Amino acid sequence: HKSDGGKPPQFTDFEGKTSFGMSVFNLSNAIMGSGILGLSYAMSNTGIILFLILLTCIAVMSSYSVHLLLRSAGVVGIRAYEQLGKRAFGHPGKILAALVITMHNIGGKSEFWVSSDLIFNLPFFFVSFWYLGYTSGFSLTCMVFFLISVIYKKFNIPCPFDGFTNHTAENISIDGECEAKYFTINQQVRNCPYHFTLVILQTAYTVPILAFAFVCHPEVLPIYTELRNPTKRRMQAIANVSILGMFVMYLLTAIFGYLTFYLNTEAELLHTYSKVDPLDTLILCVRVAVLVAVTLTVPVVLFPIRRALLQLLFPDKPFHWVRHISIALCLLFVVNLLVICVPNIRDIFGIIGATSAPSLIFILPGLFYIRIVSSEPMNSRPKIQAACFTALGFIFMSMSMTFITLDWVYGENRSGGGH
Repeated sequence: HKSDGGKPPQFTDFEGKTSFGMSVFNLSNAIMGSGILGLSYAMSNTGIILFLILLTCIAVMSSYSVHLLLRSAGVVGIRAYEQLGKRAFGHPGKILAALVITMHNIGGKSEFWVSSDLIFNLPFFFVSFWYLGYTSGFSLTCMVFFLISVIYKKFNIPCPFDGFTNHTAENISIDGECEAKYFTINQQVRNCPYHFTLVILQTAYTVPILAFAFVCHPEVLPIYTELRNPTKRRMQAIANVSILGMFVMYLLTAIFGYLTFYLNTEAELLHTYSKVDPLDTLILCVRVAVLVAVTLTVPVVLFPIRRALLQLLFPDKPFHWVRHISIALCLLFVVNLLVICVPNIRDIFGIIGATSAPSLIFILPGLFYIRIVSSEPMNSRPKIQAACFTALGFIFMSMSMTFITLDWVYGENRSGGGH
């Protein structure tokens, strides 16, 4: 199967009908999620310039990762992430890919699924991507309203925050509290054993949050399959437009959220606004808009996780509505349980962003490309780039998990943000 040029890959069991614009909406909707609420906190940890550099790098690497997936899928005509795993590494590869997708999507949606009514969600579970373009467009509109509100509040909330109704003592009288930082490299943690000083990079949570915010890769191939006239070049353009749009939205949200609260920025931005005025009408409306937006991302994200579970548990079974609905109910139960057990949204961002996110963005696409695209020798430039890309993912995962673990054990800044 050819993925370049004018001849599309042949998905013989399905003919795509989704337009370019609707596909952009769907993929943008898959990218966007609760990760946007943690970006201002990430900027407060790194400073504006370093955050911009990291955000740009993650966005570019996400686009390159989509390129690797499309090349791998185009060679063999596969339209599912876990099927690429099976083609590359056999049944263990299929299981690994399915487990990573399941872990990421359960963790990624746990913060908001618990606030959603099951009856409200169920109608969206059974809709095809062709129809989901409209709900994706409305979801993006809700997030634009969120962004406009963040920008408006920057010029509406004074600093320092003498008007806080709670936690006033811990948020005032801090040197440089209302001063923007361009670079914040590290913090000193002095309560470690054996009387030595441990340096924990503030990027321990920043990079995982950014990676978490750009994961859309399990949805790329289903959207590719549904695309009208599917070619690699056309789908790559959809990915680039979607990633660029989310890059702009993420950057503006992070900047204006950070410049509103500076050092007081918490891991969940809306929670920080609630400390200023818990009954603020605009923020309450924004909460509803964000809830609706993230709820409308559920069907796009649920599709790959349900397919992954079906591939794991019922690989040879035909479609059945009872099984279909039962999986949805079980997922909602697990998500509710996870939200109850995890006290801080930052921990969700950190763990998922440091484990499943680098696996889906860096490690697995690189390995799939190396194993599946047999027309190129291992010493070719594309294969070497893919190998380096995979190695970068392992380095990123190990460093992030190390720093997060050290922060859990010795960190002092553990009060930021909650549900």
